[in-house]
Order: sequence, then structure tokens, then C-alpha cells
Amino acid sequence: MATPAPAPGPPNPNPVPDDPPLQQQHEEEEEEAAEPETAPTSLTTSIDPTPSGGEESESESDDSSSVSSAPSPAPAAKDLLHISFNQDYGCFAAGAKSGFRIYNCDPFREIFRRDLAAVCDGATGAGVVGGGAGGGGIGVVEMLFRCNILALVGGGDNPHYPPNKVMIWDDHQSRCIGELSFRSPVRGVRLRRDRIIVVLENKIFVYNFADLKLVHQIETAPNPKGLCAVSQQPGSIVLVCPGAHKGQVRVEHYGARKTKFINAHTSRVACFALSQDGRLIATASTKGTLVRIYNAAEGNLLQEVRRGADRAEIYSLAFSNNLQYLSVSSDKGTIHVFNLKINVGSTANDKPMPAPDPEVPHISPPLSFIKGVLPKYFHSEWSVAQFRLHEGEQYIVAFGHEKNTVAVVGMDGSFYRCQFDPVNGGEMLQLECYNFLKPSDQP
Repeated sequence: MATPAPAPGPPNPNPVPDDPPLQQQHEEEEEEAAEPETAPTSLTTSIDPTPSGGEESESESDDSSSVSSAPSPAPAAKDLLHISFNQDYGCFAAGAKSGFRIYNCDPFREIFRRDLAAVCDGATGAGVVGGGAGGGGIGVVEMLFRCNILALVGGGDNPHYPPNKVMIWDDHQSRCIGELSFRSPVRGVRLRRDRIIVVLENKIFVYNFADLKLVHQIETAPNPKGLCAVSQQPGSIVLVCPGAHKGQVRVEHYGARKTKFINAHTSRVACFALSQDGRLIATASTKGTLVRIYNAAEGNLLQEVRRGADRAEIYSLAFSNNLQYLSVSSDKGTIHVFNLKINVGSTANDKPMPAPDPEVPHISPPLSFIKGVLPKYFHSEWSVAQFRLHEGEQYIVAFGHEKNTVAVVGMDGSFYRCQFDPVNGGEMLQLECYNFLKPSDQP
């Protein structure tokens, strides 16, 4: 497939990176039917993901940088299709029915937006890749730190690009410079400076960024959420994805040419996170009560923390840069911060924790309840800090660049920045709150 001829575009506004209930519940899930094997069908052009241009200048911050009340519901929130942080949590991207937007977290501000709703001609690339008539829906936006390259996937009722294609967008040229095409919808995309990872329902494809050459493919269990994580430090690559069986995660150590399988949960894995250096993995199941932290190299269980007692859908997990804390968001509306008690300097030699005791068999129900559940429940490690939001809304979370701060982005169009006390814990202090979908010309 030919790539449209280059056309001059506006200078890239992106800044350049500096680099670098107490009763146990029976877990029953139905197995999802596997999708027929899929494979890429076309590749175009070569890509230079190297950041270029000057560092973006800091704009003046809003006088009302500290807001005490929650934002009013955004009229455009229903049009939001996707939110995600970039690799270092300094920015986040939002995909909508009319295009996409990029925001800076601290200080909070909109960096730029691209309206793709209008039908574009061949010079912009939209017509060539088959954008819908007037459709602007972007279901996935994956940033590459703060450089000019992004990965886009069409989404919504009227997608701008086919949902089975990954479009490589160069914001220097304001057009797509390459694409990856598949036989089934793309569920997720992850980027490194040297790799593009595309997640389908039952497969993951790994490409070299420079020439879009396919270097690896992985079979997975059904993965409708597009779960996948990849390390970001230069050098050896660590990739985490669902395994072939329920409750299993697969860890690919490309530098060591080693594959490790971790049987993390008895029910399906609902969410996981990988530290940037690829040493630690945090996992949560569809039950959503416990989060487990594993050593990525050996698969040892290092720590287990408890989000709560009743079931919850875990939306996101995030490690702090210093690997001292883990943050969790769920449909319960509470953001939790846990203290990690792990010697990260020697995780490879740490001994695994013993597996949780099974339920005590053949005893009366009252004794089973007391001996089998209460000790584990009350001895669980609970979060040291919490931030309470609206139950039922989807929020993703990350640690801020300022010490002991957390950034929260919601599918309701809200952005929060809060601070936790690592000594006394308790409720976090809200520092900022914005409706990021309001028009950029409003104060």
C-alpha cells in the first residue's frame, strides 16, 4: 500500500523528552470463545521515532491552580472514547468521536488537539486510509513519550480510521506516515522508541519501529481489553501479556531470550502493570479484591495487598518511579496508594511468599468462616492513602513527577492531582481539579 506523498504541515507542538464482604466469593467466569488466528496483512513506509524540535516552553499556569470542588459534568464526556498516560506519566491523551487531544499533567494544560471529523483530502492521509465520511472517532491514542510520533486506531460509531488498522501519525507533518493492517479489530497499542506492539483479541505482534518489520508474535488467551505492558528503559526489553490460560501472565525477556509464565490468579487477569525498568509486575483478577506483586525475572510472589472486601473492576495499576508505592483505581471510585515492602535491589534473589492458605475443609460453617477468612482478611496489607471519587466512573491513575503526588484522569472528562502523606496516610489532599474537555479558550 503506497504512502501518501509528504505534505508540509505546522511545526510540532509536542515538547521533546528529557530522555530517558468478608465472606469469600466463588470465582466463576465463563471462558470466552477464541477468535480465529489473525495476522498483519500490510505494512507501509519506514518510521523515524526520534524526537525532534525544541523543548516546549512552559505556559503561564492558571491562577486557580488549586480547586476544591469536583468539575461539573462535561457536555462532551459522552463523546470520549479513550484515555491513557504516556510512558513517563507526564502527559495523557484523550481519543474522542471528533479526534484526539494531548494534555500536560503538571502544570495542567492542553498541549494540542487535532479535529479529524471533517473529511480530509489525500494530502492529509485520511482519504487514503479510508476514514469514514465525516467520521472522526479515535478509539486508541498511544503517545511515544513527548515526541512527534503517535499511534492511532479508529473507534466509536463513526471511526476516522478502520478499527483493524494502526495508523502511525507524525504531528510534524500532521498526517499518517505508515500503517499496520490486520484481519480483526485492534484492542491496544504500546510503544517504545524501538518497538511497536499491537494487541488483538488473541494475538500480539511486535514490530521494529524503524522499518515496521515483524519480529515476534504471541498467542494469548482472549484479551478484549488489549492488556499489554512493556518496559521503557533502553536496552533489554521486557513485555508482559496474558498467558494462554486463565489467571496466567506471560513475561517475555527479549534480552535473555527467556519466557516466564506466572500463574497469578485463579480467575482471569483483569489488569496488570509493569515497572518501567521491567523488574516488577502488579496483577489483579476479575475479582478485584487483591493485588499481587511479582518479580518479573523469576516469577516470585513478593507482596500481596488488599484493595477491599467486595468484588470490583480494576481499571489501572501504576508503580511509582522509585518503586516504593503502587496505585490502584477501580469502579468503586476510590484511588488507593499502597506501600511496597520490596528490596528492589535484589528482587531476583527474593524468596517467594507462600501461597494463600486454602479454605479449611470439613469443619462447621462458623469455624470455616473464622479460620479460613478472617485471619487472611485482617492480616492483609491495606492502602496507606486514599482519594475518593465518583463510584462507577472509570479512572486511570499515575504517580506525578512531584514527590508523593498522584494524577487521576477520568472518562467523565475530569483531571485531578492530589498529594498523599507517606507517614500518616489517610485521605489525600486534592491539589487540582479540571474538566479537560472544556473548550481551550475558556479560563
